[in-house]
Amino acid sequence: MGILRATGIFLWVAAVSVFLVGPGAGVAGELGGLAGWEKGSEYNRYYDASEFDEFKGVVEEVMEVVPLPGMAPGVGLVVRDQDGDRVEVQLGPKSFVKLDGIGLRKGDKVKVKGVWAQFDGKDAFMASKVKKGENVELKVRRTKDGAPFWNMTPDEIAAETGAP
Repeated sequence: MGILRATGIFLWVAAVSVFLVGPGAGVAGELGGLAGWEKGSEYNRYYDASEFDEFKGVVEEVMEVVPLPGMAPGVGLVVRDQDGDRVEVQLGPKSFVKLDGIGLRKGDKVKVKGVWAQFDGKDAFMASKVKKGENVELKVRRTKDGAPFWNMTPDEIAAETGAP
């Protein structure tokens, strides 16, 4: 198998492992552990796609986040940006975001895309994509409107990621 094909397969497998939690999972929004992360939730209203931004940095920590009181736990990163600032990057609900498939960890150089928001007086970055290197990308929201993948059906996710 050629290296390009192997890389393509790895990316497809990474996308599927990130977005599909398990066999038989119907609509992504029906999965457990989404309290506060649902479509139309207060949290998702903070994502304003017209304020899209991006930055580069180095992952310092993979952590659990709870952006607003009462929300189910989520997955986040602390990324040191090129200016030396520590940025909390929120990826999505823990029941949905699985980092094992792409091996995202401390020390990785990343490019993060999404929007800035403020929670309890602190700035945070709501990610739509995190790119590691040239060939690995974690997508958690649709870029054009910020729709979270955890609220999409498997068919909608496949259409967004190009997975078969």
